[in-house]
Amino acid sequence: MFGYRAGQLAEDPSVAPWIVRAAVSEPDGAVVGDAGFHGPPDEAGMVEVGYTVVPGYRRQGYARAMLAALLVRAAAEPGVRTVRARIGSGNDASLATIAGFGFTCVGEQGNERDGLELVFEIPADAIQAG
Repeated sequence: MFGYRAGQLAEDPSVAPWIVRAAVSEPDGAVVGDAGFHGPPDEAGMVEVGYTVVPGYRRQGYARAMLAALLVRAAAEPGVRTVRARIGSGNDASLATIAGFGFTCVGEQGNERDGLELVFEIPADAIQAG
């Protein structure tokens, strides 16, 4: 993940505010994962969220906290109209994570690397702060 994003950043430094960052727990400062967007808003105002939790920190609310922070950030940006999340159809933990945030399943896609993914979206103006 970081290698791909480093290449993305080297190619276009203007994406820096949008791409992945380390997620750190408080108050101990442990890196519990990463979170960010796949890039800045596209021409239609869509951004896609991405987040990962380190296995030892899963099922402790970190993914929900990361997603909530990403949604608040996206909603605060005037150029963002839609937030997208793609989740593997068998990834029950991630499907449970986005439940309750207001996402709607808008389709599915598949490829050899990731398999079948469900595509979820929420309009930025429907995101509830905090």
